[in-house]
Amino acid sequence: DVQLVESGGGSVQAGGSLRLSCVASGFDPHTTCMGWFRQRPGQEREAVADMSAGGERKYYDRAVKGRFTISQDDAKGTTFLDMSALRPGDTAMYYCAAHPTTAGRSCYDSEFDIWGQGTQVTVS
Repeated sequence: DVQLVESGGGSVQAGGSLRLSCVASGFDPHTTCMGWFRQRPGQEREAVADMSAGGERKYYDRAVKGRFTISQDDAKGTTFLDMSALRPGDTAMYYCAAHPTTAGRSCYDSEFDIWGQGTQVTVS
């Protein structure tokens, strides 16, 4: 049973950086896709970045490619989203997400089915 808890959100000036953390319990990194999604005001929830089970392959949305990095600390059971060159358009509630699967598999955005509570990021 996977449970996710996000932290690290806050308010930052444009051009600044933040690191979001997602602590997972009941988590096997070799058999779980991990991802970050966000929901901007008045918008649908959208995928930002995700990793194949085991972290070998990573995908980034065009809007954040080159600025955001997803990574995993297997020993601590924690997934990170490092964000740099932040823009006002990045303001959103950010959610950690997971999908148990088979080792090495990448996941479609629609497959993610375990969610954290969200952490707010505000860029001004």
